[in-house]
This record gives sequence, C-alpha cells and structure tokens, in this order.
Amino acid sequence: MSPIEVQKKTTSRTAKLLTDAVATMGTVTPADAHGRTMRMDIHDVVRELNSTLGPTLVAGLAGVKDRKLPIRWAKPDGPITRPEASNRLTFAHRQWTVLFAADGAAVARQWLIGGNPYLRENTPISAIREDRHSEVAAAVQAFVTGNIDM
Repeated sequence: MSPIEVQKKTTSRTAKLLTDAVATMGTVTPADAHGRTMRMDIHDVVRELNSTLGPTLVAGLAGVKDRKLPIRWAKPDGPITRPEASNRLTFAHRQWTVLFAADGAAVARQWLIGGNPYLRENTPISAIREDRHSEVAAAVQAFVTGNIDM
C-alpha cells in the first residue's frame, strides 16, 4: 500500500471515530469542547483536524508554510508543534467541535473557510492564524445559537 493510500485510510478511520465521538456528546458547549480538546494529545488534535479540514488548511491556521508539516505532527512519534501553533490548533479544534456538534462536518468546514461578517469578512482560518481567538469564539457562538446581535 502506498503512503498516500495509508494516509487516506487513516484519515477516513479518524474522521469516522471523530464523528462517532462528537455525535454521542449531543449539544456541545464551549466548556465541553475545551475539556475534550485539552485531554487530547496534540498529535491526536492535529490528526482530527487533518481528517476534517485537510493538512493544507491546518497548516494555514497554524501559521506554517509547510503543508506537509501537519501530516508529520499527526504521527504519534511526530515532532511537537511550537507553542503558538499548538495554541492555534487546540483553539481551532475546540471551535470545530462546537460547530460540528451543532451542524455537522460539512457546515463546520464551510464555516471555517468562508468569509464571515463577524470577522470583517475574513475567514475564521485567517482570524485563527492572526490569533483573533476571542472574535472567532464569539462568531462561533453567534452562528450556533442564531444570535445575530453580537
């Protein structure tokens, strides 16, 4: 089996496990997502993000130029992320978990890559890379709750 086939198989399996795990959680609050993410190893956080967003978007939100680096980070024996990248990755995972629990994987992914009026039409991926975490968290809550009066 080629390395690409192994990556696709692993990604598919990880996405299924993530879907099952979050689906059993029901409604997910930011505190629930925080607790789940903080209990995870950073390699697992990156693996889940890679399986749902892809390594190119994960590299973008982490603020790194090497699109293959998230694949290496996801390996159990892979390199450890820099603290600022780790912070962005865990934050993105928490927000993705809340979005996924509310609206599913496709909507969560689209929300993260689309322009957002609460973020001055920047994408949430860009805002996370720029460490505008409080703005992104507020935008996630507005979207999930339907509260447009931010």
